[in-house]
Amino acid sequence: MEAGIFETHYRDYCRQIAELDFSSIKDTLGIELRGGKAIIPFFGEDYIVSDTGIANESGNRPDYMVCVILSKYLLLCPGAPVVDKEWSALKDFHKLSQFTNLNFFTSDTEGPIVKKFTGRISALSEASRKLGGKPCKLGVSCDFAMEFRVLPKIEVLLIFNDRDDEFPATCSVLFQKQAENYLDPESLIMIGMAFRQRLQKLSV
Repeated sequence: MEAGIFETHYRDYCRQIAELDFSSIKDTLGIELRGGKAIIPFFGEDYIVSDTGIANESGNRPDYMVCVILSKYLLLCPGAPVVDKEWSALKDFHKLSQFTNLNFFTSDTEGPIVKKFTGRISALSEASRKLGGKPCKLGVSCDFAMEFRVLPKIEVLLIFNDRDDEFPATCSVLFQKQAENYLDPESLIMIGMAFRQRLQKLSV
């Protein structure tokens, strides 16, 4: 039943995407067009989106979560580019402050990163490098800070402090404030999940 529901939603996204004029939104979203198809980089991998579907460069459909994020990135395009690069916790976004599932972001994104990389800063650094992360200077004290480009207009920042004799390890995944103008709450939470999954997969 669940697979059928996903397929129904996927087809509905494709139907809505077919009604878009990619040329009118490409600059706002920072995407490229190729033969009438939208090319959207997601965590450094290009995906091809058209009225016939969503595929990676090998021609395969990505998992459902990626399909949703890419579809919403196109369908929720703001009327004009929005620039606000200040880092913010998801819970502090104005549009998300009343969203009831924000605790899921902590339990399914930040919590598993802590569990996977406590006492393993070098492994976190290596996985982050493989995912295209770049060091970020915050002007605050932390053991590890690296930023990642998720989509052309959306980046995330990972801040990690390892355990010591007094405190357990902690992790924060932040977004630039402009993110809430490009995606809805569910999609931003999905980005957190996709980010965590990729870090875990790339960890040695």
